[in-house]
Amino acid sequence: MPPLPRNVRVGRHGRIGILKKVPRDLWEHPRYKGKAKVIERSTGVADAAGGMEIARVLLADLEREFAKCRAELKRQQGSKRPAAKLPAGEADDLVRPRSLVAEQTRREILAAGIREFSEKGLRGARIDDIAAQTQTTKPMIYYHFGSKQKLYAAVMEEAYAGMRSLEQGLHLEDLPPEEAMRRLVGSSFDHRAAHPEWIRLITVENMERGSHISGRQSIARVNATALQTVRDLLERGEREGVFRPGLNDWQVHLLITSLCFYRVSNRYTWQAIFEIDLWEKANAELQRQMTIETVMSYVKRDGTLDRVSRGRRRRART
Repeated sequence: MPPLPRNVRVGRHGRIGILKKVPRDLWEHPRYKGKAKVIERSTGVADAAGGMEIARVLLADLEREFAKCRAELKRQQGSKRPAAKLPAGEADDLVRPRSLVAEQTRREILAAGIREFSEKGLRGARIDDIAAQTQTTKPMIYYHFGSKQKLYAAVMEEAYAGMRSLEQGLHLEDLPPEEAMRRLVGSSFDHRAAHPEWIRLITVENMERGSHISGRQSIARVNATALQTVRDLLERGEREGVFRPGLNDWQVHLLITSLCFYRVSNRYTWQAIFEIDLWEKANAELQRQMTIETVMSYVKRDGTLDRVSRGRRRRART
């Protein structure tokens, strides 16, 4: 291995890392006061070229961290000394906790990951192929996400967040319950039709028995809003006398999701077996209306299922 640049070293297990002293003028900053004055970070990569690339990013991040802390100390001390002048815009870049470029790279990797994992599954997807679809490299993907499995989990979280974001943007609370329910179902139908790659991702994770999203609190928090949205809507509809009492939020969510999911996940098998294209425009419009009316029939006080339920209760009393 050629000589390493200053502040770069080979650490445990042969992985490239950085070792950098905290500048003396920052020793009184709360981040460093009373702590070791040498910062050690690993890239997690043993490959020299890839490790060096990540090491440069880590060192640049550390310099931004130092600059931010230095600016904080100056504000606290009320220093009147003029700061060293930097080119326009560079000072702001130094104090950003995460540069816009890094965030853009992360978003680009997630988008490529969605395409790759939805087409090939977790086992068939390759980080090299994901890197080829982006402006970054394989080591940098590991720098941002740690491993292929962690990238896959982040992709799953992104897919669920997209669905939940749609629901939160519908402003259902501003609509009468029946109209709100119709909007929720119709939007769920449209959203899943527009993102078949997300349906494939969920199918892949079910093949993995949910092992890569189980226990991830971030995914649980994202999806908690799905049931809360339905629960609030059902409770409001019940109070206003338009929805049946005692409806279960997750059962209604299951009904909506099932009707919207199946036509996307089984499109090609239906076409092969029945020679019916579920996505043909006329068929899709009919399915959309059928989905909305099925859910409304289930939840409405005077819907078909409500009348059947009342009939059964009357027969049981006689």
